[in-house]
Amino acid sequence: MMSFERKKLQKSTSTTFHVTGTALLFISAAMFGCAIIEGTTGGSIFPLLLASLISLFFGGLGRLGTKPGLLGQADIFSAVGGAWLFVSLFGALPYLFAGTFNYGGSGLLIQFADSLFESISGYSCTGSTVFGSHNPIESHGSGILLYRQLTQWAGGMGIVVLVVTVLPSLRASGLGLMSAEAPGPQSDRLASRVVDTAREFWKIYFVLTLFIGVALFAAGMGGYDALAHALTTASTGGFSTRDSSIGFWDSSAIEMVLIFGMVLGGSSFALHWRSTKELRVTHFRDPEFRSYFGLMSISTFAITWILASNGFEVNEALRSAAFNVVTLGTSTGFSNANGAGSNGDFASWVSGPQIILFILLVFGGCTGSTSGGVKIFRLQVGASHTLRSIRRFRRPRGVFPVFQGTKVIPDTLVQRIAGFIAVYAVLAVIGTITLTALDTDIVTALSGVVSALGNMGPALGEAGPTSSFADAYSAPSRMVLAFLMLVGRLEIFPMLLMVVAPYRSVKHRSNN
Repeated sequence: MMSFERKKLQKSTSTTFHVTGTALLFISAAMFGCAIIEGTTGGSIFPLLLASLISLFFGGLGRLGTKPGLLGQADIFSAVGGAWLFVSLFGALPYLFAGTFNYGGSGLLIQFADSLFESISGYSCTGSTVFGSHNPIESHGSGILLYRQLTQWAGGMGIVVLVVTVLPSLRASGLGLMSAEAPGPQSDRLASRVVDTAREFWKIYFVLTLFIGVALFAAGMGGYDALAHALTTASTGGFSTRDSSIGFWDSSAIEMVLIFGMVLGGSSFALHWRSTKELRVTHFRDPEFRSYFGLMSISTFAITWILASNGFEVNEALRSAAFNVVTLGTSTGFSNANGAGSNGDFASWVSGPQIILFILLVFGGCTGSTSGGVKIFRLQVGASHTLRSIRRFRRPRGVFPVFQGTKVIPDTLVQRIAGFIAVYAVLAVIGTITLTALDTDIVTALSGVVSALGNMGPALGEAGPTSSFADAYSAPSRMVLAFLMLVGRLEIFPMLLMVVAPYRSVKHRSNN
């Protein structure tokens, strides 16, 4: 009898459910806090409270009923991918219970699809939204909107990185989990212990968020809006509490604060950490940051010149160019347009600036940042690899290393990056064909796919900065884009390989 009870009390070994359960406990706490805010501002606490309790129940089962085990590479990808899928699903519950997308007689299936889209867009820090003129953002309560902002803040630094801060039992597996979740080809280690590294990242992230919030308040935003936008600026997410986004304030001071915050959010957090340790700015020593900063500077001046040549006043051209270059170059996706056709609406600009912005949509920010996109690091390595290939045509027997700045990049990493770019291109083509087949025009389809893969938010064509994705894409198309958002946030290989561990487990059980 005693042995039976001991066996019954034993926890099953599953890192995927242990990590997922802990992540659900975090989002349950966020939902509960937002429910209180919703209640104190006159709204109904029931939707957020119910979603919080459901997440708490299943999160508790996962955390208390399992224990982490030793992880291979496929198991790591499965744990990270599984955690993000479950968090996105449970994260849709507040919208569904509140009837957030119950408009125009939309059925339950469409409401769930839109709730899931908004949840994935939030946690992946994409910023694409199905709110619009048919369903204004301002018509919803403060609690549900703050929850929406918090989804991006949690997803910006990484849900699994947050989990690692409270799970020292993961030990060596923690760095693998962080690397699988972090955008980019590598994860920096700031301390000897993985838990300490995760905590250092979150400290810097919290301080950056606080700094942006205080600066926005000083620039003229109200306290609630300053907090809400600080959350989605540090995370380079781009959600706003206003239908016209940053254009609502039409303030150069607010835009300057956001530009500075977005540039920092799109920079490597390891560089921020080194700067705080050395008490001086070390960013310009890094070749990736120099290219990142240089690309945005050149793009800003080029677009300013083109817009000024097409009738814009120079000051307005510079303001519009700088804000849109930074917001797209960092994958944030804020808009400073006051309405369709205004100076900040890049969808109404001539084709030259739109082409430049499309290039920025592809590459995004730095590795180790909250930014999306292919990453400047891969652009540098790809350019160096192309130059090496040209040299080899002239001297087939020559040895030409690939450089990033003065650093030689190992061929194994070059091959991984080349494979990533190839798979990225294939997914972009397949996604564009799929959306076009679902009755989307080619410009809106291609830019939407690139935007989703890069976690950018707005796109070109019918999905510009003043548009709703509910109007630009059909419900099936939005589900395709939602999947691509997750692929873009966790990057291609982790999402493709996350099915390997479950497949092996099923195959092993079937063989036995």
